[in-house]
Amino acid sequence: MAKLMIKNIGALVSGNISNPVLNADTLMIEGGLIQAVGKEKSLDSRGVDQVMDIGGMTITPGLIDSHCHPVLGDFTPRQKMLDFIESSLHGGVTTLISAGEVHLAGRPKDVAGTKALAILAAKSFASARPAGVKVLGGGLILEPGLQEKDFEELAREGVKVVGEIGLGGVKRPKDAAPMVKWAKKYGMVVMMHTGGTSIPGSTTVPADDVIATDPDIVSHINGGPTAISLLEAEKLIRKTSLILEIVHCGNSKMIVDVMKIVKEAKAYPRIIIGNDAPSGTGVIPLGILRVINFLASLCGVKAEEAIAMATGNTAKVYKLNRGVIEVGKEADLVIMDAPMGSVGKDALSAIEAGDIPGIAGVLIDGVMKIGVSRNTPPPNGKIVSSKPQ
Repeated sequence: MAKLMIKNIGALVSGNISNPVLNADTLMIEGGLIQAVGKEKSLDSRGVDQVMDIGGMTITPGLIDSHCHPVLGDFTPRQKMLDFIESSLHGGVTTLISAGEVHLAGRPKDVAGTKALAILAAKSFASARPAGVKVLGGGLILEPGLQEKDFEELAREGVKVVGEIGLGGVKRPKDAAPMVKWAKKYGMVVMMHTGGTSIPGSTTVPADDVIATDPDIVSHINGGPTAISLLEAEKLIRKTSLILEIVHCGNSKMIVDVMKIVKEAKAYPRIIIGNDAPSGTGVIPLGILRVINFLASLCGVKAEEAIAMATGNTAKVYKLNRGVIEVGKEADLVIMDAPMGSVGKDALSAIEAGDIPGIAGVLIDGVMKIGVSRNTPPPNGKIVSSKPQ
């Protein structure tokens, strides 16, 4: 397999919230995995087939959208659009997590149908990656009548996620809690809608309902799009250890208020970032970058910490072998720089100044999927590829 060296890295953002910037300027990639991280002069370059000099730009892990509502393929019936996932790739997103294929026209609401949809979506996205983007599809929508044997079957068939509880027919904690236990028993990650209703048939979910149901993730603590009160949010932050999701298609003021409490509670490792799109708000290819910018420019979060919230934090929750730059991880990477005209001198300072960074390239499993993004401003730097001398 071809061996790639990426060198002259200005800042290497790890995705690890506890050590967000690495003291390294070179990556070695082979077989789709990161093989070495360090200083160029100390790494063995024998066998390198391609050298990619990025001229001092920044590398981050590929961004992970923790909250997407796909259906099948790269089409959204909610906004009647094709190629929205491919467009997200141009926003640095290399992985999407389904929060439920709830927008399917005529979505089945019986036990057999909801299982069939989850299994179909999980298998379909596992076999076909839109534009190369990895989609963890098949977010099971909980409907009345599901039994433990169903969760065992779903897990066996590749379903790994329970979509937002509250979007289906199961809404009350007393009905959902047993299903959550079964889902966790068979290794699924469970998310729960929090806040006001989002679509017809969904329900308003307060903090006590979330606590009684005991999911893994508090979906859109800042609203999807309507937020719970700050007192309710504070209860979830301070009195639980649940993962807290911030989304683009939510209440922006609530992000500021929530992050003040999160910082006081030293809960940065519990924050993940999602888009919550396609939705009524639309399709937002730069949504994850925009939340990163919001956190770093208005909430006192360092840019590299905000990036970790959109990469390593999410990968840890979903048990993904990506989202962190370290040996053995999948080489899903974003090469970015300050955009032309920014006051920032590099990608991180540009983000903290509130500017969307310019993406110069995105790799998935060590393979370049795009060069300069068509959706971000152009980066100052450029990539120069060559064969080793």
